[in-house]
Amino acid sequence: MRKTLKNIAVEYGSIAVVVYLAIFALVLVGFWAAIRFGWSSSSTAANVGAWTAAYIATKVTQPLRIVATVAVTPLIARIFSRTSSAPPS
Repeated sequence: MRKTLKNIAVEYGSIAVVVYLAIFALVLVGFWAAIRFGWSSSSTAANVGAWTAAYIATKVTQPLRIVATVAVTPLIARIFSRTSSAPPS
């Protein structure tokens, strides 16, 4: 698994990093929203607790996020290369 992620990073460079970080951010905010909307406390400590719980849940899903990055990065790289190499209109 790690070798595949390393190969993706070498082949696609910054696109792979951006895809991974975007997936990470979406999962983190998604977990936070799910925890926060299911939780009725509104104190600052509760908000910090929600972010902490969301971060822990996001770290637990890291293998799935890596698989998603490996699967999605080539597609996004192809789309990006088509749009960046298209002649200006």
